[in-house]
Amino acid sequence: MPEPLHPAVVHFPIVLAFLSPLVLGAVLVAIRTGRLPSRAWTVALVLPLAVVAAGWLAMETGEEEEERVERVVREELIEEHEEAAERFMMLAAATAVLAATGLLGGTLGGAARVLAFVASIAAVAAVGAAGHQGGELVYEHGAAAAYTQSDAAGVAAGRAGHQEEDDHD
Repeated sequence: MPEPLHPAVVHFPIVLAFLSPLVLGAVLVAIRTGRLPSRAWTVALVLPLAVVAAGWLAMETGEEEEERVERVVREELIEEHEEAAERFMMLAAATAVLAATGLLGGTLGGAARVLAFVASIAAVAAVGAAGHQGGELVYEHGAAAAYTQSDAAGVAAGRAGHQEEDDHD
């Protein structure tokens, strides 16, 4: 297993979230134009469920590594990233619920499929924001130092980074 695990798994929900509107949109159009029966939506449902599962795993691994990274990065920056991930997970879960509702027939199922597609686009924006903040933690705020330096050196580097940030505030 890679150490740390979070950077290794976090790319799965990002990729799956970006694929979701493409797949949902294609299946939605195929159903609406009569190329596929509405039961084909069952295949499309798999992707939003996979996004939720991968997002949950990414959040769990992030929480497991939070204390170590807090030694080198200010806690409020990590909390902002965590909150962005939670917003993504809410949208991913809403997408999955709407996609599941899309299995119903009639107007309700059709409306749920359209709403699932729209929600999946919103989830892309949310996962993009969470991923961007995660990248900033690593590349601008030195989160990787929690794993690349000895504990003492990492703590010292983190404190120096905190001081520089405070000086700029």
